[in-house]
Amino acid sequence: MGRDLNRRTFLAASAAAGAGGALAASAAPAAAAPARTPTAPAAPTATGAPAVAVPDLPVREAARHDPTEATLAEAVVLIRTGRLTSADLVQAYLDRIEKYDKTYQAYAEVTRKQALLAAHAADRADRGEDRKRAPLAGVPLCVKDNYFTKGVPTRANSFIFEDFVPVTDATAVARLKAAGGILLGKGQMGPLATTRATTPNGLITTVNAWTPDNPLIDPGGSSTGPACAVAGRMASSSIGTQTGGSIVNPANRQNLTGLKPTMGRVSLNGVIPLSYTRDHCGPIARDAMDAAIMLTVMAGPDAEDPRTQGLPRLPDLVRAAIPVVSPKGKVRMRRPTRIGVPPGFTDGIARRQALLDTLADLPGVTLVEVRYPADWSLLTGSAFNAARLSERTEPFRHWLRQDLTKFGVSVLGWLQGLMISGDEWITAQRAKHHLLRAVLDGPFDHCDVLLQTSPVPFDILGLPEIGFPIGFTAGVPTGAILGGAPYEEDRLLEVVAAYQAVTDWHERRPVDPALEPVKRVVRPLLDAVEAAAASA
Repeated sequence: MGRDLNRRTFLAASAAAGAGGALAASAAPAAAAPARTPTAPAAPTATGAPAVAVPDLPVREAARHDPTEATLAEAVVLIRTGRLTSADLVQAYLDRIEKYDKTYQAYAEVTRKQALLAAHAADRADRGEDRKRAPLAGVPLCVKDNYFTKGVPTRANSFIFEDFVPVTDATAVARLKAAGGILLGKGQMGPLATTRATTPNGLITTVNAWTPDNPLIDPGGSSTGPACAVAGRMASSSIGTQTGGSIVNPANRQNLTGLKPTMGRVSLNGVIPLSYTRDHCGPIARDAMDAAIMLTVMAGPDAEDPRTQGLPRLPDLVRAAIPVVSPKGKVRMRRPTRIGVPPGFTDGIARRQALLDTLADLPGVTLVEVRYPADWSLLTGSAFNAARLSERTEPFRHWLRQDLTKFGVSVLGWLQGLMISGDEWITAQRAKHHLLRAVLDGPFDHCDVLLQTSPVPFDILGLPEIGFPIGFTAGVPTGAILGGAPYEEDRLLEVVAAYQAVTDWHERRPVDPALEPVKRVVRPLLDAVEAAAASA
């Protein structure tokens, strides 16, 4: 009954977003234009989400020795038990940023002074009183640079917003701060959230934390900087946005866990838009538990974003991220789970077969072969996927008329959006809802979660997905993507938490970049055609 209700709710919400997207998107210029001020976000405590109680998890020796090695949950436990101060944790991250970010280029802005002041304030607070109200008390975070941050520049790596300093926080940022999180800085991103991180003119900036001397290795985009900051141990956790894989792809490529929730789970109020029917906010974290904590804090209804209204209550994600272990020490699934494996899943990637073998060995898991709908390739291919381009154009028409050079290397995506007619956009929306019903009534009739080879289909549909590490290929991280039914983020976390309980890929960290001798790394330049081809 629960899944049937979720499906009906999601289908109704998805239809409303598609049919009314153009009208509702009239609010987008308020989020996009520096000259206008958005309405303040709803009270962070009125989220509709369950209270966040970070469990007293055991802290690994590596985290006790070096606080920047700690997961978010471990950092919370260390601070809560008096074994670490927020000020020391923030200072340790700032020291790494000072030392290594010249190579990583993960940050667009570092809020050093504000972060230290906030950390000292957190250390003075009564943590016994504030434990439930501020579960992230004293933990430093990186925020992608398309989220509004009060008093801190929000440039979205764009000429359009180069002088923009918001007067309020995005709803997601406000909720993280209300939970005690500390803004360490703004993560570098692809220009206007379209590609991997470059300058607005296309010069590659942020590298993959695992290959800092080779900028040709893809670090994933457009949330490149937030991922690199976490992978390079320059933040406890981070938040990104996803329209075409921009949370799960950087997570996969930098050995992290990225959770893109169901459309509407997290408010987009105060986020510079890219696509009204496809933009999502979510965490990029070190493991399933950290992702669960972050999403629980961020999620919930917001009066400023109609997409968040009337949704099923958020499940207990933290509980879902706690592995179930039998008295004999055997990890098992919290509930029986059918994992769908689509055709060609293991083709060309050896680590995926090892993933399947590990999952199959977990009690409670059943691997199920599933088939995509007959018109899957057509409906998830470039023709229908291109409909998103008109949505990115709509809020930016003012600048398109004024000065094309302000769009830098990503200009072609906006120009292409102008060429899509209204009837083509409507056709694409009808195709999307045909595809959505075919997926919910097809593969999800036979499985609870579904392994994927690309994030794009579930981005089109607005369904939840999680990217997580499954090993390395030639020294570079390899990840997998698991998709879920509407509002079933807990199902995804249960699988990944169990997998991470029997593997240690997520605990591995890259070697620090060499400082001496200083290497001159030649950073390539993307042109507009390359940027358009790689665009989110």
